[in-house]
Formats: sequence, C-alpha cells, structure tokens
Amino acid sequence: MTSINSKALVVLLIIGMAAIPALGNSGGPPYLNQDGDPTVKYGCSCHNNGAVSERAVVMITSVPIMYELGESYEFTIKVADSLTLSGGDGNSKAGFLLSSDSIGIFSWNDDQDIRIAADTEADISHSETDSDGVWIVTWTAPSNDSGTVNFWLAGNSVDGGGIPDTEDYWNLLAFSISPPGTIEEGEDDATLSTRTISVGDYDSLFLIEETDAEKEAKRQEALSMKIYEQGSMFYWFSLTALIIGALVQREILERKYDDGPDHLAAELAYPQALRQLFFSLVSFVIAVRWLAEDAVLEFPPRAVLDPEAQNVTDLTSFVIGFTFLLSGWFAYCFYRTILAARAKPKVKDIL
Repeated sequence: MTSINSKALVVLLIIGMAAIPALGNSGGPPYLNQDGDPTVKYGCSCHNNGAVSERAVVMITSVPIMYELGESYEFTIKVADSLTLSGGDGNSKAGFLLSSDSIGIFSWNDDQDIRIAADTEADISHSETDSDGVWIVTWTAPSNDSGTVNFWLAGNSVDGGGIPDTEDYWNLLAFSISPPGTIEEGEDDATLSTRTISVGDYDSLFLIEETDAEKEAKRQEALSMKIYEQGSMFYWFSLTALIIGALVQREILERKYDDGPDHLAAELAYPQALRQLFFSLVSFVIAVRWLAEDAVLEFPPRAVLDPEAQNVTDLTSFVIGFTFLLSGWFAYCFYRTILAARAKPKVKDIL
C-alpha cells in the first residue's frame, strides 16, 4: 500500500511540475522565458504558442531624443489588443516588461501596479494585470555619460483566463536614447522634443475607420437607447400623474358629498401619524441629499463588479424620483390620518 501511495505521489508531482509553465504569470513575467532567453528581448515562449502577434499594440510616449545627465523623464506605457482599440470585443487585460540594461533608474508612484521584475535588479514589470493597460514610469538618466541607452519593452494583451493560450497576444518594442551632446541645442528642435514609439497593427492604431454597417449599428443603438430612456421617463411621469390625479379627484368628491375618512381613535391615530411624518421627512432628506451630492446609483453596484464593468444600469433618476414620491405619499398618509382622528365618531365607532 505504501508503494502505491509513493508512486501516486510521484505521478502527481510530475504532472504538477509539467503544468507550471501552462499557468499565466499575472504578477509579472519572469526574466527568462522557457527557452532560457531574456523575455524582454526575445519574447514570451508560452503565450500564443510563442509567436509574436500584431494584435498586441505596445506603445510608449514622451521618450526624449537625447538624455541629459541625471534628468528624469516620465514615460507612459500603453499595451492593448488592437481589436479592443478599434472598438471590437477583444482582450481587456494587459502586462509589460521594461529594461534599460541596468542603465539609469526606474521609479513609479505607489498607485501604479509595478514591481522590480523577477530575477533582475533593474528591469521592471507589472505586479498585476491591468484593465486599461496604462502605466506611468519615471526613468532617471545616469549621472555620467553612458553612451546610447537601449531600451526593450515587451507587452502582452491577455483574455484574463489565467492560462497562456492562443487568445493571449504579445509584441516587442526596442528603442534608444542618444547620449548628451549628440544633438547641439539651438541647431535642431529635436533636442526639446519627445517621441511616441509603438508597434502593432498599424490600421488599428492610425487608420481606424468605421464601416457603413458599424456606423448604422451605432446609430440604431443610440436611437433605441434614446427611445428606451424617453419611454421610461414618460411611463413613470404618467404613472405619477395618474396617482396624483386620483388623489385630487378623491379629495374633491369627498368635499362635494361631505364625506371623508372613517373615524380613528386618537390613541391609534397620533402614533400612526407620527410614524408617517417621520418616514416622510426621512425620505425627503435622503432624496435631497442624493440630489445635492450628484449621487450615482447603479445596479448591480460597481463595488461588487469590475470597476470597468459595462453591464450596469444607471438608476439615479429613478431612485431619487421614487424617494421624493415616497416622501409625498407618507405626507399624504399623515394628512389622511389627522383627518381620520378629527372625524366625528359614528355609532359603530362608539360601540
């Protein structure tokens, strides 16, 4: 029995070790890929079967032509699926790996999901896959002339499934910054300019043109949304008007025929009236507070969903309007209860 258990344990261990490469590195890629080459220079050997893909758009902005000694430069890194950039239903998670061959120093704010890359001392990577694929990094140039500084940037756009499958795409970008004195100031405006460097599907980056079918689909969607919103507004407006109209008609008819609510004993009426007045005031205060604070009331709440979730319904106007209506209804109930308390008791009430 012990021998069988030992064999089973060995088999499970081998399966587990074999499965390790199949898991996505959501906390940042390793320095070396599965082929033993630097990931930032040679790419990922697991995602998309190890093949580079033009669908992965990798971009970095505010890159200077020439660096000054000890000067700091703020880079913005953008990684995305080109299909998502062009308005399609593509990947929405992204990661990156950036290297300057240990020349200069990278730094970043605490709100950026960035860390020192695994197995390195100077390269940086994402610490968690990002939903918008944007990171802001500061690179401080060396204090002495180190010659041309070469940079490598690897980015991948993933579907968030946790497995490096063929639906995950990656791309590589390389660029350099010239050393001080390469370009004479005053002779060329390039000394003060910065660049945006990118790689990926060119059409998705710069030639995004909607087809007639896409334009018509967007127009129809906007039209249907407008009809839905207006229809909902008129529905609730009409319902509220009918309720108020019915109450006004009731009051008119009661006065015309000298009728009114049945008598209600004071010991029952006044506690009930106080409760109704309390709920009316509380509802009114809540509605006014929401209105003054420009509150956004959505369902399901974004707190329980992804902050970038699109499948939420804005109920702000409906909830605030309903709260005002509720306040008015409790106020009317308070008024009717006072009338009932003041009504003359009839024989059946006395008995």
